[in-house]
This record gives sequence, structure tokens and C-alpha cells, in this order.
Amino acid sequence: MNINTQIEFNKIQEIWAELASTDHAKEKISEANAILDEMDLRKELRDTTDSREMIEKLGNPPLQNVTEMKEIILVAEKDDCLTPYQLERVENVLVGTERLKDFLARGKQFNNPLAFYDENLDDIKELREEIVSQIRNEDVVDRASKILFDIRNKIRSAENNMKTKAEQIIRNNKDVMADSFYVLRSGRVCVPVKKEYKFKIPGSVIDKSSTGNTLFVEPVGVSKYFEEIELLRIEEENEVYRILYTLSAMVADVVPILEENVRMIEKLDYIFSKGKLSIDLDCVEPKINTERRMVLKKARHPLMDKEINVPLDVSLGVKCSGDGSGEEASYEEINENTEVIRGIVITGPNTGGKTVAIKTVMLNSLMAQCGLHVTCKEADICMNSNYLCDIGDGQNLSENLSTFSAHIKNVLEILKQVNKDSFVIMDELGSGTDPAEGMGIAVAVLEELRKSEANFLVTTHYPEVKEYADKTVGIVNARMTFDRETLKPTYKMVIGEAGESCAFYIADTLGMPEEMLKVAIEAAYGKGAVENYEFRNKEKVANKASSKIVKIKKTKKKPNNIISYNIGDSVMVSPDKKIGIVCASANEKGVLRVQIAGRKIWINQKRVKLLVKAEELYPEDYDFSIIFDSVEHRKLSHDMGRKYVEEALVYDSDNS
Repeated sequence: MNINTQIEFNKIQEIWAELASTDHAKEKISEANAILDEMDLRKELRDTTDSREMIEKLGNPPLQNVTEMKEIILVAEKDDCLTPYQLERVENVLVGTERLKDFLARGKQFNNPLAFYDENLDDIKELREEIVSQIRNEDVVDRASKILFDIRNKIRSAENNMKTKAEQIIRNNKDVMADSFYVLRSGRVCVPVKKEYKFKIPGSVIDKSSTGNTLFVEPVGVSKYFEEIELLRIEEENEVYRILYTLSAMVADVVPILEENVRMIEKLDYIFSKGKLSIDLDCVEPKINTERRMVLKKARHPLMDKEINVPLDVSLGVKCSGDGSGEEASYEEINENTEVIRGIVITGPNTGGKTVAIKTVMLNSLMAQCGLHVTCKEADICMNSNYLCDIGDGQNLSENLSTFSAHIKNVLEILKQVNKDSFVIMDELGSGTDPAEGMGIAVAVLEELRKSEANFLVTTHYPEVKEYADKTVGIVNARMTFDRETLKPTYKMVIGEAGESCAFYIADTLGMPEEMLKVAIEAAYGKGAVENYEFRNKEKVANKASSKIVKIKKTKKKPNNIISYNIGDSVMVSPDKKIGIVCASANEKGVLRVQIAGRKIWINQKRVKLLVKAEELYPEDYDFSIIFDSVEHRKLSHDMGRKYVEEALVYDSDNS
């Protein structure tokens, strides 16, 4: 994961970029990283301070985006013709340059070093005046030249004569006109003539109405003016191009000056954006050192509300004093007999602000090394060769990484890159696995960081790690405080003291029964700890009545010898999906007889689907022989019922 994302520096960059005007400055902000050259860094910080002071005294500078200007310069360098719009953009940038020069010049009264950048800006008044006098509203004005003025006057005169002539023809030929006014068709002035009188008006038919009853005719007397105007338009176009090429050549002659103007505007935009950010976040200029000393006083997280954020004091690379707060030590004072704090192990309750604390320190440090001011009351920050961090669970299903695996992967990568000039932060060191093994790994990692002599901050819950920090030279404990009355963290960090997670206390206060807490405490610290613990909640675990699940009552399945279909039921037979009528109920094997299209078949009832029951189709005591038996069969059956007959009824197993 990108470190800028882990510590939220990318969000600072987003806020910072919104304060810039040029695309170049925004891009530079998005690529901002720690400056490793001390001279460059000190200059960047001075620029930030100077820009903030100038904004506070004179307001925001008149800056504008000059990306289009770069494209215009490329066109001018090729000796191509610039459009009126592009020339107006040149004029706008030159006006902006003049205003920026005036703004910077006013800063000289305060002896602000940035004010002297005005000497690198040139508003080229001659070119600006030429463009203003000849271009307006993305067009060449009439008085750009005497020739253009005369041509356009002639065009307007010819247009008026053409319209006057058309109106005269309409008045003199009212009877043949379909309307009393002329119209424009394909740029030509036409009179509306009734179809039956089209030969009454000499001229060319340009168009006709949708019904075809009206013809739009350009009279001969009008067409001569149109031809005159077309010739004048060609002259106008030539003159316009001559003026544009002349102005384009003037722009090409001053391309080096324009390029320098653009470069300075982009540079000043970047510088002033840092000053605006300093004001918006209420920052101060940090001191910079190369002696591995980091002292932050009243440091705030720049993305948190200043009114609710609790500032913290942190010291690294300084001598350890008795109260644990740290006493500043100069490079000359530090020697092998001096106990210098290189690492801080932060403990405390969950949501107590441990992660915010380590992010706050690294974020301010990185901001300072990018040439920005920091959100502290005072800050003395060392330059770091690299910033290394392990924050978040890092779980990645696509790479089959568990929380612990991701942590270990990040930690090993950090240990490969760490050196004495590094700054490292790690959150929940050793978490995500068996506590005993995780604790061992946490101690081993801390030992490696101690050997590297890097400055580092880590958070943990392991008591063994607290003991290690308490006994190891160069590492100190710190705790995030907790209000036992409100059960809320105070977000204050106290250096020199180990904290506790307060899990048992919180659980006890929130109502966990005594018997459960005893089991938990004994499992964590042994029987002795149970005897010394003062329980607040004496209640036992009581199960509350809860809603019951209503299950569907299961019905016994019918055996196969139960008849499901009755004679006369309308059914569908699969797989042919033919419609039939049950003529014999199912036997013990589940086989029934169905009449389909004049023939009867035996079929398993599993292949039959009921459509309509017999009682819905037929009246009670209905004689189904009407459906299933032939007329001859029914007559013979009737005769046999009342007298002796020689014929016999024969039933076929498949057909009747």
C-alpha cells in the first residue's frame, strides 16, 4: 500500500491542490515527496513562510491557469495563424501578468523576498494593446485596418440595397406574391411567388414551400447585389487573415518572454498554494535539523477538527529526562553514554487514539520535509531518508493474505529498507496471531529497529512488550489516557508511562457478570489477579426470553399405492404434453389409464400432470361411457342388459 494513503497524506494533497490555479502546480502537488537536499528544503520552507506573510498582508495573488497559453505558444512557434480566440487568451494572460506584477511590487514595502519575482515578469504592453485594438469577442473588429473598415461598409451597403430591392419587387407585384415580405433561403434574399406566376418575376428559383404552391425566387435585380457581396466577402476574409497573421507574427517574436511568464506564474502558483494551505490549516513553520531530533509540541492531526482534536507532545532523538517528556540534546551532547530516545511504544485502550497519534507525528514530519508548514504550536523536525509504516490489517483475498500475513510481509519489507535516517511507525505490532507468538515477534521487530538506530513509533497491547520497552535503553513507553467515569478515551498521550487496555474495566462497567470476568481475568493473569480485582457488577448471566422460530409442519408422503387421479380428470401427459382424460384410476404400482386422441394408454402417474378435476368438468353421476366407449359398444351393452344377444363384449388392453 502507498505510504501516502496509509498516513492520509494523499488527502492533504487533495486539499492542497484545490488551492492551486495552474495544472502544472496541481500536478507538482500530486507528485510531492520528501525533499532530501537540506538546502532545497530550507528554501521551500522559506518560500512557504514568505507566501503566507504576503497573502496575510495583501490578500490572494491574481493567478490564473496558463495551460492553454502553452498550446498557443507551440502554434506561434510553428508560424501558424492564431485564431481570434487564441489571441484573446494571449491578451488575457498578459493582463493577468500585469496584475501579478503589481501585486508583487506592493510586497516590496514589506521586504518580502517573493516580491522581487516581479522582475521576471513582462506584460508586453505593445502586443497587448495591438490585440485589444484589433480583436474583440473572438472576432476581428471593423477598425482593425482602414481597408477592412471600407470593405465591411460596402458589404453592409450592398446588403441594404439587396433587401430594399426585394421589398420594392414585392410591392410592385402584390398579385403574384404569396406573402408580403422577403425571406432568406441558402443565404440568398428571395421573394415568395405563387406557383402559377413563376414566370412573372425574372430570376432563379432557390427553394419552394412544403406544399409546392409557393416558389422562393431570387430576382435578377437582387442577385447582382448578392454577387457583389460574395466578392466583398472574399476581400474581407483576405484582410482578416492578413491581420491575424500579423498579430501571430508579433506573438511569435515574443515567445521567449511568454514562456518565461508562464514558467514564473506556475512557480508562484505552487509557492502561494503552500502559503494558502498554511493559513487554512493554521500551521507554523517548523525548524529543520539533520541530527535525528524530532520535537513536536501541541501537534494536531491536520485533517481533524481543531476544536475537538487533542494536541500531543512527542520527542524523539533527545535525552530521556526523569519525567519521561524528554529533554532536548544537541548533536554534540549526544554520545554513547547518553540515553537518547529513539523509539516510543504506545499502549492504551481501543479507540484511544493510538493510531491517530502515530499518524499525526509522521504526517507532520512528512509535510515539513515536503516544504510545508506543520499543524503544531512548535516543531523541530529532522530530515528522514525514508518514511516506512505498517498501518491497517492489509488483508488481501486476491493474494490470499490474512491479516497477520500482510503485517509480516510489510514488516519484513520495512526491515529491509530501514537505516539510521529512517522514520518508522507500526500499528498493533504482532497482532493477528497467537498472542504468545505475536508478542515474541513484536519484541524481535523492536530489537531490530533499535539496532538500526532509526526513529520509530509503535502501538501494542502486549504487556511483555511494555516490559521490554521499560528495560531497553533508547526505547520508552507512552500511554493514551482513559476517563474511567465516562468510559471514553481522552486522546492525551503521556510519555514515560505504560498504559493498559482497560478491557476488563470497560466490560465490567458495561454489565459483564462477575462470573464471566473471573474466568477472563484468571485466563489472562492467573488466580492472584482475580482476588485483587474489585468487581462492580455482581449480577449473573440471565437469559432473556427471545422470539421462537415457527417451523413448517412436515406431512407424511403418500405411498405409491394411493390413487391420486380419478376417472374423468383432465391431465397432461409428458413428454409430448398431450391432453387426455383419466379412464382408469392408478393401480398399486402407480400406473393409470388415460384416453388420448381416441386411444387409451397405460402410463405411470409420475408422467401425468393434473389440469382440471372431474367434478369441475362433469355433473355428478355422469355416464363416462359416453366418452370412453364407441356407439356400437354402448348399443350392444344396452341390448345385453334387456335381452339375450349372440354377440359378446370384448375389451382390448390398448383400445376399445
